[in-house]
Amino acid sequence: MLNIATESAASAPIPPIEPADATVIDTRYADYKIIRRNGAVVGFAPNKIAIAVTKAFIAVQGGQAAASARIRERVESITGQVTAALMRRTPSGGTFHIEDIQDQVELALMRSGEHEVARAYVLYREKRSQERAAQKAAGVTEVQLHVLEDGQKKPLDTARLSGLLAEACTGLGDNVRAEPIMRTVLRDLYDGVPMAEVEKALVLAARSMIEQDPGYSQVTARLLLNSIRHEVLGEGVTQAEMGARYPEYFHSFIKKGIAAELLDEKLAQFDLARLAAVLDADRDYQFGYLGLQTLYDRYFLHIEESRIELPQAFFMRVAMGLAINEVDREARAITRCCRRSIS
Repeated sequence: MLNIATESAASAPIPPIEPADATVIDTRYADYKIIRRNGAVVGFAPNKIAIAVTKAFIAVQGGQAAASARIRERVESITGQVTAALMRRTPSGGTFHIEDIQDQVELALMRSGEHEVARAYVLYREKRSQERAAQKAAGVTEVQLHVLEDGQKKPLDTARLSGLLAEACTGLGDNVRAEPIMRTVLRDLYDGVPMAEVEKALVLAARSMIEQDPGYSQVTARLLLNSIRHEVLGEGVTQAEMGARYPEYFHSFIKKGIAAELLDEKLAQFDLARLAAVLDADRDYQFGYLGLQTLYDRYFLHIEESRIELPQAFFMRVAMGLAINEVDREARAITRCCRRSIS
């Protein structure tokens, strides 16, 4: 899993671990996968981390390191640190890119005081990175990634992703850029990934950059909004298209909610066309990431875990419920909905 091989005056280069190496997969990690650089997905096996770290010690300290009780204890400790760090990120299962694991190994070596081993490890990673860059410059083509969408396997539409990211970053300043998000996402994808996972990867990549610039909170919210729209509407819809989609969607939302016994039948007595006409898709862009994620997790209506509610429909149906027994209920609902603050 971790192909590390360092060189020193005392020992020859250690060959990388090959995919055919025998590995016992611990059932505790059955829900975790590793994405290799070629896009292949394999099971997560902490014992491969231990093997790789052991080879790093051998490369620096010589063959006697393999028989050292101290080295075995250090390897076990470092492997545990790396595994625990990865588990904290996604406690319910998920995928890790090979680079993420190697980053964690590097950190664990440094924190354990194994600076010489860590230095050799960093140098080896840099050497391999340069070799891959040389191969790319020489014209070695990259594997075409495919996604699963609407039950079909199709090539990943990178132009579509670029357009979505550009839209999400619009108007947020020069320091908020789409390119680093795109690089992170493409690195973490694998062939045959579901489109829902691609959208999730976009959100996670943008969220990881919030500390660099607060504007990325807005980017993350907009990407999450795109994922929610896909879930609710059954297809990807751009911000520009939502102005026309909101009114027609709102009618079907009320009917679906009533049919599922999630909404009061009295809501169907409202002038839905009048209410739908004031729904403003631009208000969706006022959300920060945490605000929108909270609405999604706790408040949006869903049927069998699938959300049926969009942000402005949520605010309007709450306003309708408050105005349901008033004389000019449409006017009161519109007033309450439009006054509601979004943050």
